[in-house]
Amino acid sequence: MAKENLKKAAKSNAYGADQITVLEGLDPVRKRPGMYIGNTASAGLHHLIWEVVDNGIDEAMAGHADTIEVRLLPEGKVSVSDNGRGIPVDTHKVTKKSALETVMTTLHAGGKFGDGGYKVSGGLHGVGVSVVNALSIWMRTEVRREGKLWAQEYKCGKAVSAVKAIGKATGTGTTQFFLPDKSIFSVTEFDWDIVVEHLRQQAYLTKGIKINIFDDRDDRGNSYKYYFEGGIASYIKHLNKNNEAKQEKVFYVNKEKEGINVEVSFQYTTDFREIMYAFANNIYNPEGGSHLVGFKAALTRVLNKYARKNNFLKEKDQNLTSDDVREGLTAIVSVKLPDPQFEGQTKAKLGNVEVRPVVESIFGDALEIFLEENPRDAKEILSKCLLAAQARMAARSARETVLRKGALEGLTLPGKLSDCSSRDPKESEIYIVEGDSAGGSAKQGRDRRFQAILPLRGKILNVERARLDKMLANNEIKSLIIALGTNIGEQFNIENLRYDRIIIMTDADVDGAHIRTLLLTLFYRHFPELVKSGHIYVAQPPLFRVQRGKEVEYVYNEAELEKIKKKYGIEDVDLLVNPEAGEKEEDEEAGETDEEELKVVKTAKINMQRYKGLGEMNPTQLWDTTMNPETRLMKIVTVDEAAKADEVFEILMGAEVAPRKKFIQTHAKSVQNLDI
Repeated sequence: MAKENLKKAAKSNAYGADQITVLEGLDPVRKRPGMYIGNTASAGLHHLIWEVVDNGIDEAMAGHADTIEVRLLPEGKVSVSDNGRGIPVDTHKVTKKSALETVMTTLHAGGKFGDGGYKVSGGLHGVGVSVVNALSIWMRTEVRREGKLWAQEYKCGKAVSAVKAIGKATGTGTTQFFLPDKSIFSVTEFDWDIVVEHLRQQAYLTKGIKINIFDDRDDRGNSYKYYFEGGIASYIKHLNKNNEAKQEKVFYVNKEKEGINVEVSFQYTTDFREIMYAFANNIYNPEGGSHLVGFKAALTRVLNKYARKNNFLKEKDQNLTSDDVREGLTAIVSVKLPDPQFEGQTKAKLGNVEVRPVVESIFGDALEIFLEENPRDAKEILSKCLLAAQARMAARSARETVLRKGALEGLTLPGKLSDCSSRDPKESEIYIVEGDSAGGSAKQGRDRRFQAILPLRGKILNVERARLDKMLANNEIKSLIIALGTNIGEQFNIENLRYDRIIIMTDADVDGAHIRTLLLTLFYRHFPELVKSGHIYVAQPPLFRVQRGKEVEYVYNEAELEKIKKKYGIEDVDLLVNPEAGEKEEDEEAGETDEEELKVVKTAKINMQRYKGLGEMNPTQLWDTTMNPETRLMKIVTVDEAAKADEVFEILMGAEVAPRKKFIQTHAKSVQNLDI
């Protein structure tokens, strides 16, 4: 018996040729889609459009196209058309198939690797359109070449028809129709706003190209047509439309050197934050890279040189730092090069070392000329940088006072913090709660082993309008920074984070939403690494408690409530105040329930309670609905569109009233959860 078990174990642990799985054609893409498009949620779904559009952009950058048209079609289909040269349809020497079929059904096949295809291309790996084909349940390609209209159809990446001419055609170009496979994607509907925002960015980055977008789903009739002659200089004006400009003339340079095209534009505003976007071959690089390093080095060097030369800095004064010269700066650095080297398929960071000196040289020389030719703007820029330097020194002094070494080691944690017993950050989480009432329920209902509670009193400072030194004088922000352990500003270190999950838990009313927005502003502006790394969450407490006899259901949104009402046939019953319903347990630390705030329905032995605040839940209810990892609902905070996020935060939290008023008026009718 023992020998038989040993034989079975040996067989199960065997690792030979039989254990090697070979995936042919585009099967690897369908097997591991995340490796090619990042994920199978919203970002991955929209990435399919970006990949097809990139082919048209490549044609435009090569000088062969000037118009791209994107249409969102009924049933989840999409069409992307360009007036470029059209994908070749003649027979490929190696594959013995049509070049069109080769491009559409083979990984790493395209005009982006050898000579004669593209000098500059965004699709480094050549997997773009074939990946879209693999992840589509249906796809059709139409090519206009040589006076004919050619077509081929595919299913799950495999050709189901031959390439053939189906009619005559004028002009040249390619049109791709595709339907994403719903069995692969968790999100299957394209978001109009995401599509529009991304394609507008591409229109800015490719000067002179027309991008037309149409929403043909269910007679929605939305459409946009973009064309920007000013390129990224126009983009800078768009990003700063809600800010007060510090310099009147937008800086812009577009020059080529050593086969690398460098395009840079910037403008200073009266704001305290910086907005910097780096692109390589029109691909956004969220982690920057060599082009951004070159830009920062030249900016700091040239501004210090000009400041010394024109007595803005005296002999005894220290040089401006890189942080000083970037406060209030909105800048875009875009490079186009033949052979970009990115870190990973998602192209987050540009690695070409030869790009840095080229950017530094082109931008540095142009900036020196700009400052000499625009002395008024130069004065405004330097005064802004010098003020930032003074604030930096004041903030450093405040930070050293507030964030002593001992505090960060846990020796002087805030008194209001109810810490967890675990000292392992990977399993620990902290709930930031609104007020002592909710804090009391949370403290009693939590699992003390890994859950910490930090109650906040009132609303924290709006950091969109404050420098670091003012922030550190705010007790609530100070307590939060010390509790997190990461420090802030130039001393920020994510390795010292004391909790893996930072959960914002506020009431489902206007005040709670405001506090949540203030906290999100704080994290987005001063702890962006925590957001990017997926450490920030928003708790989703239930809005209603429905009880029928001993059966209790918690309802988290209005849509679920409507289903419950229909289920019990009470959809026409108005909400009534009934303080006896709900079997609310009182808790001394949590505070007593405000009976005026309890809204319930009691009909046919059904009690329906509307929670206006977390303090209305007893510790057991709060644990069951909002804090128990097995049953709770939470939203992770991510930033997929940084430019859009910057704009929204600036509108809602900035000093300018007019943009905020316009935003509220524009979106007033689409509000769903207005607390009145």
